[in-house]
Amino acid sequence: MSTADAARPDARTLIARVLDAHSWKSWDEPPRDRAEPGSEYAAELAHARARTGYDESVVTGEGTLDGRRVAVVACEFSFLGGSIGMAAAERLVRAVERATAERLPLLAAPASGGIRMQEGAPAFAQMVKITAAVAAHRAAGLPYVVYLRHPTTGGVLASWGSLGHVTAAEPGALIGFLGPRVFESLHGYPFPKGVQVAENLYAHGLVDAVVSAEDAREIAIRVLAVLCAPREGLEPGREPEEPAEPVPAWEAITRSRRDDRPGVRELLKYGARDVTPLHGTGTGERDPGLLLALARFGAAPAVVLGQDRRRQRTGSTLGPAGLRVARRGMRLAGELGLPLVTVVDTGGAELSKAAEESGLAAEIARCLADLVMLDAPTVCLLLGEGAGGAALALLPADRVVSAQHAWLSPLPPEGASALMYRTVDFAPEIAAAQGVRAADLRRDGIVDRIVPERPDAAYEPEEFCRRVGRTLEHEIAGLLDRPAEERTAARFARYRSLGS
Repeated sequence: MSTADAARPDARTLIARVLDAHSWKSWDEPPRDRAEPGSEYAAELAHARARTGYDESVVTGEGTLDGRRVAVVACEFSFLGGSIGMAAAERLVRAVERATAERLPLLAAPASGGIRMQEGAPAFAQMVKITAAVAAHRAAGLPYVVYLRHPTTGGVLASWGSLGHVTAAEPGALIGFLGPRVFESLHGYPFPKGVQVAENLYAHGLVDAVVSAEDAREIAIRVLAVLCAPREGLEPGREPEEPAEPVPAWEAITRSRRDDRPGVRELLKYGARDVTPLHGTGTGERDPGLLLALARFGAAPAVVLGQDRRRQRTGSTLGPAGLRVARRGMRLAGELGLPLVTVVDTGGAELSKAAEESGLAAEIARCLADLVMLDAPTVCLLLGEGAGGAALALLPADRVVSAQHAWLSPLPPEGASALMYRTVDFAPEIAAAQGVRAADLRRDGIVDRIVPERPDAAYEPEEFCRRVGRTLEHEIAGLLDRPAEERTAARFARYRSLGS
């Protein structure tokens, strides 16, 4: 046994580390064995129980996490490799159904080699009913948080192990569809090293974080602080302040491009709390130019989609994968009924052969459609640059807030000048004529509120971000007070009437 294996906690130890002390209550009843009395399988079960102290490969129950009541399902790998047979599956499903009925967030900690081979096809088909129970839990608008442990493979990974709203993994954990030993036996050569490892899954946007059992508690507390935050009766606070007279369009554009201007990361650092970054699409893609996070602005919870201009400038231009990350955030907000905040700050989308072949235009269209139709409250923040389709993709919202020197344009002004006059020299005049400034956007009904810069966000980054955070809290609280049908109807009417 390696040092890493020895340090990995069993199911009960993990539960004790994550939950509040002495809060655990088991939901488990004695399992109904599927083994014939006197059979080899019956002997295996008896030996596993005597050796491990567990009666099955799964334990279920409830406890509190920082005072919040939660349901937990966890595998124990030492019991027949954490394999799932019919008794374990029934225990899992009953726990998930109880969590749904009692409106509890559900924490899952798989560690399994997959299906119990001794029970064959009937055990294999149990993955369907486990998946159905988890899907029903999610459809009820309840959080499902997964911590993948070493190892998690086979049918467990391909069902309830891969359905988390938020998914973390144990450092160095083996996580993969087909276990390497089975692969080598079938194919006669080893599976490539370093592929089925938690850190590689993170690098490919398949899990949100790689954290130790000790850190899993704090991550879960932060995640549930947002996912379970109250959404009724929030105080909107005082009316946000209005800005001074706007500067000329080209000056605003120049200010928005300053390297020291605060971006979405500074906004979350100074203007939000309980921030948990998420990572990638969950389906094998990621884009450093698009930040996805859970956060609270004051008391108001939100899923945040933010274009990270600094990352885009250093070689991570926003492409189709970034827009698919954004659509993951939209789905998360819609399923859990969480407010969505989109942050626009981009010099434009990726222009390349790869982007075209990966469906850039189609992803912009899908973002627009998803946002317009989203059931959740939505706020768009124009934070800085707002060029082209990449900006438009995150624009539609119930309320649009703009920083004083932010702007929105079909193309960067230099591009528009080149298109119209075959030179970039007329960019300042075109910017003024197109009405790209925050003040112009409000006049035209595209922006609802402008956050002042005194005199520039780059000179007061912390206070500016706090001011934006207070404004977002005000807007979210106001939206949560409105009935969903009224809010959606107003959104449709808003965009139908633009330019009329």
